Amino acid sequence: MNFQPRGISDRAIQGPASYQSEIEAAEALLKGKDTWNGVTAEAVARMRLQNRFKTGLDVARYTAALMRADMAAYDADSTKYTQSLGCWHGFIAQQKLISVKKHFGNTDRRYLYLSGWMIAALRSEFGPLPDQSMHEKTSVPALIEELYTFLRQADSRELNDIFRALDAARKEGDKAKEKALIEKIDNFQTHVVPVIADIDAGFGNAEATYLLAKKMIEAGACALQIENQVSDEKQCGHQDGKVTVPHEVFIAKIRACRHAFLELGVEDGIIVTRTDSLGAGLTQQIAVSHKPGDIGDQYNSFLDCEEVTAANARNGDVIINQNGKMMRPKRLPSNLYQFRPGTGADRCVLDCITSLQNGADLLWIETEKPHIEQIASMVDRIRKVIPNAKLAYNNSPSFNWTLNFRWQVYDAMKEAGQDVSKYNRAELMKAEYDDTPLAKEADERIRTFQADSAKRAGIFHHLITLPTYHTAALSTDNLAREYFGEQGMLGYVKNVQRAEIRQGIACVKHQNMAGSDIGDDHKEYFAGEAALKAGGAHNTMNQFG
Repeated sequence: MNFQPRGISDRAIQGPASYQSEIEAAEALLKGKDTWNGVTAEAVARMRLQNRFKTGLDVARYTAALMRADMAAYDADSTKYTQSLGCWHGFIAQQKLISVKKHFGNTDRRYLYLSGWMIAALRSEFGPLPDQSMHEKTSVPALIEELYTFLRQADSRELNDIFRALDAARKEGDKAKEKALIEKIDNFQTHVVPVIADIDAGFGNAEATYLLAKKMIEAGACALQIENQVSDEKQCGHQDGKVTVPHEVFIAKIRACRHAFLELGVEDGIIVTRTDSLGAGLTQQIAVSHKPGDIGDQYNSFLDCEEVTAANARNGDVIINQNGKMMRPKRLPSNLYQFRPGTGADRCVLDCITSLQNGADLLWIETEKPHIEQIASMVDRIRKVIPNAKLAYNNSPSFNWTLNFRWQVYDAMKEAGQDVSKYNRAELMKAEYDDTPLAKEADERIRTFQADSAKRAGIFHHLITLPTYHTAALSTDNLAREYFGEQGMLGYVKNVQRAEIRQGIACVKHQNMAGSDIGDDHKEYFAGEAALKAGGAHNTMNQFG
C-alpha cells in the first residue's frame, strides 16, 4: 500500500508493500495465538491499512518529506507550484480532499492551510475575535489534530468501501474485479497532505514559540508559518497598526521552531517566515548594533530620525549614532518608533534575505494588493542573494480581486493609449461592466494569476486564507433565503440534496461519511454473525444507491 506516490521513501510509514503482505504479516502474528480465536488475519490487515498514521509525528514526517519533494520539483519547473485552501474544521478539510481526489484523481501538490485568523474568528472559547493573537494558543494544535483526524477517517472510509467491493467480487467469483480492487488497495493514495500552520508571531518570547511549535508538530504540522510582528501587538496582515521586531528577535523564534522540529525527529520540517514590513510603519524596539553595517544597524537605518543638537535636545530623548551623527528616532505617544515612509519594500527584502540566511525555508511577503510585478520586484532583489528563494503567497479574500484587476487592466489600457472613455475607473466593480472587454481581460488575469506569478515572482505555494469562512456564509445565506421563503423544503432539496446526488458528493450518504459502515464492519470482526448492524434494509441511506 503506497502512501507515497512520488518516490518518497519511509518504510516506517509506508509499511508492507502490498495488501497480501499485510495479510501475511498478520497471519504470522496470529500464529500460535490459540486463545485469540475469532481474530482473522485479513480483518487485522484491513484495520492496520485504515490506520497507517499512528501519531501526529508520523503525519509530520511524511508530509514534510512530501513538501520537500514538491519544493525541489518547483525549483526544477515553476509550473509545479502548490496550492491550499484554509479550513476551519476537520470536516471541511476532509470534504476538500475527498473532492480533490474525485475531480483530479490524486492529491498531488494540494495542501491545507490553517489560518490563525479563522481560529480567532471561529474556534476560540472567548467567542469571535479579531486576528490579534488573543485566542487560546492550544486551539492551534487542537485544530491541526482535528484536521488530520478527519483526513485519516477519509482514508478509512474510502478503503472500507473498497474492502466491501472486494468481498462482493469474491462472493460473485469475479477474479478480474478482485485483482483490480487489490491493485486499487495497493496503490491507494492517502488524503493526508501537508498543512501549513499559522503560529502567528509565536504567542510570546522564543521559549513560548518553541513550546507551541512542539505541540503543533506533535499534532501533525510539517510547516510552521511565523511572522515578524511583535507578539503582544500582533495585527491581521491586512489591517493597520502593525509593529515589527528587530531581526535578532525574529531569528531567535526561527531557531526555536527549528529546535522543536529537530527535537521531535522531524528533520525535514519547513519554516515559512512572513514579513509584514510592507504595511508596518512601526517598531517596538531599536535594534542592538555593535558595529556599522551589522543587521541591527541596517534595521535602525530605516527609522525616521532627526539630528539632535544641544539646542533641540529634550528630556528623555533616545539617541543613536548614525554615520557619526547623533540622531533621535521619532517616538510616538505609544512608545513605539516610526519608520521612514517609503521604506517598506527595502525592509521586506532585508527581512527575507536575513530569514533565509538564518534557517527559513520559504518566504511570505504580505502585500496590500495582488500585483505580480510588485511581488516580483522584491523577489528579484532577494534572488540576487538567495537564487532559489521562493514564496508562499496569500491570495487573500481581503483583496477585492475584481476591482484590483479591473484597475490594472484599465491603467494598462490607458497607458497604451487605448480608448477608456466608456469606463468609469471609480465604478468598475459594477455588474454593468461584467461583459466588457476590460472585465473579461481582468478575469483572465485572475484565472492565470497563480501560474503567472509562480513563473515570474517565485511563488511556490498559493493559499487562500479564509475561503471556507466565506463559502459557509454564502451557502448558508442561499439556503436560508430559499428554505425560509416561498420555496420551503424545495429550497433544500433542489439546491442541496439534488445537487449533491447529481454531482456525486459522497456526503449525501451522511451516515456512511460519519463512519456507520466502518462501524458495522468492525462489529462483524468483533462479534461475527451476532453483530447488530445499522446498515440493514431499513437504513434510509439505501435510497441513495
